[in-house]
Amino acid sequence: MTPPLHEKESERLDAVHKLGILDSDPDPRFDAITKEATEKLHVPISTVSILDKDREWYKSCQGTAAKEGPRDIAFCSWALLSKTAFIVEDTLLDERFKNNPYVTGEPYIRFYAGIAILDAVSGLPIGVFCVKDTKPRQLDMNEMGYLFELAQRTEALINSKV
Repeated sequence: MTPPLHEKESERLDAVHKLGILDSDPDPRFDAITKEATEKLHVPISTVSILDKDREWYKSCQGTAAKEGPRDIAFCSWALLSKTAFIVEDTLLDERFKNNPYVTGEPYIRFYAGIAILDAVSGLPIGVFCVKDTKPRQLDMNEMGYLFELAQRTEALINSKV
């Protein structure tokens, strides 16, 4: 199932491009946050995803060798539209995702939690901080708080004009 576009997609893409973060060099500050997420939340995958017109590009990723993927199948495309945390506890039980290539094939995602990262100037979502697991799960209140904290740190770093 293909996610809808943001209601202000053109302006959102302008904000993404004005940041100048797409295709930038790896940054150990982002890598430290995604590594911390995998360790503290006990998940195999964490990414800082920036959503361009047709692709999801990873500013940082742990647990996958991919550096980008098609936007039309990206879980982060759905999270980008959410005003709060976007969580799928079991992808096989969700009509939007049960046939997704990332669920039926590598990396076999069964759990996803993502929080949109907003551009400080426009207030529009430009990316997502997320964690993924290969087994269904739920986050407790402490884990949810930690996920929000990591997303806020990521957003602050992006908006600091890295």
